Amino acid sequence: MSGARGGRARRLQGFGSAAVLERLEALLPEFPHVRLCVALSGGIDSTALLAALAAARRRGLALRAVHVDHGLHPDSRRWSRECRALARRLGVPLRVARIEVAVARGESPEQAARVARYRALGAALAPGEVLLTAHTQDDQLETVLLQLFRGCGLAGLAAMPALAPFGPTWLVRPLLGFTRAQLEEWLTREHLPVVTDPSNADERFDRNYLRRQVLPAVRARWSSVAAAVARAARHAAEGQHLLESLGRADVERASDGAALSVKALRALDPPRRRNALRYWIARSGRTLPDARRLEQIAGAMIDARPDAHPQVAWRAARIERHADLLLIAGAAEAPAPFPPPQEIVWDLGVSARCELPQGCGALELRPDVHGPLDLDALGACLRVGWRRGGERLRVRPGGARRALKSLLQEARVPPAERARLPLLFRDGELVAAADLWVDASVHARGAARRRARLIWHKAPHARP
Repeated sequence: MSGARGGRARRLQGFGSAAVLERLEALLPEFPHVRLCVALSGGIDSTALLAALAAARRRGLALRAVHVDHGLHPDSRRWSRECRALARRLGVPLRVARIEVAVARGESPEQAARVARYRALGAALAPGEVLLTAHTQDDQLETVLLQLFRGCGLAGLAAMPALAPFGPTWLVRPLLGFTRAQLEEWLTREHLPVVTDPSNADERFDRNYLRRQVLPAVRARWSSVAAAVARAARHAAEGQHLLESLGRADVERASDGAALSVKALRALDPPRRRNALRYWIARSGRTLPDARRLEQIAGAMIDARPDAHPQVAWRAARIERHADLLLIAGAAEAPAPFPPPQEIVWDLGVSARCELPQGCGALELRPDVHGPLDLDALGACLRVGWRRGGERLRVRPGGARRALKSLLQEARVPPAERARLPLLFRDGELVAAADLWVDASVHARGAARRRARLIWHKAPHARP
């Protein structure tokens, strides 16, 4: 067994088709019976990856490539043509995807281009196809250092995994064990051309400055730094996996539907609470907040009074607290302010159904021998209104009158629904809050001759 491992290690020391295939076999259980799509920029790394795989197609590989043209450089069309020429030379089908990169305020052009590129690559994949990118050991070194300089956590230090979920498929990085110098040497022997992007020499970009100014001095002192940092990234990835497992368990215990229980979160010590919140936010598919906002969520928001409604927002996400629950939503999902409609009259002698204005649905009084409402006590004419503040109900005979606000919080009624909640008034006195609560003064008792049940038919957009 040790001899086999030693032979494998020797083979992987040099870059070539056999080494790439061996790495893919280790990463993809179904390989080679899986369709591969290489993200081709035309540079050294992706050219070497595509050429190495193209040389092995006699083994039955299903292989093609996608080139993304950002249109950010005057030569981008020429690069696309050069990628087409390379693909024809290698006998590999190529698709060119042209995109426009929109840079949001406060976002770096590098990050915007990266997001747009991966979005285009995902859209270009066929069902069941696996995406391959040509990140090397040098890219891993640069990524770890840049993340460290930005004050990242363990997930950032874990950097790029060799295999990661990518929508419904997988993103595979089979070249993380090879250096850029190995790939360049192999391409020279194979006499393969590469695209030269002059922006890679622009040291205004952090990665280029690190690559050209910092790392040469580091490598001069520590020649094996790339391999050492890659090993540290793997250790960080293992630690991150453990944190995610712990976060998953804590979130499952604190979950109340899609929300989290504040009481359950408060029982966790602060580091564990922050870890659970990070896992919960990431699981929702939203970007994580910065450290300051995460601390606000884990601290002040958790410690707020139950009747407070604090919010913390960042980018396209927002967390709100309602009573004992934390809820997460996209910033665009924030409900528009809802102005309460004017009160309307409901003449029960005319209709048992009342259509409500402004998309609030309809109310219906449905006869029911077991219904909670005494129609005789209710009267023949009601007014329908909406919350103005200070409304109270006596929900149990002989009990105290309760603030409607407290009842709604205890029932965890979403704020958007509270604003649309129709209220029934008899002679100026609140007798029902939609179909949630009925005042004791109109409760149907044993002697009640006519009973009914109040039903609120919500409009489709008002459903929680």
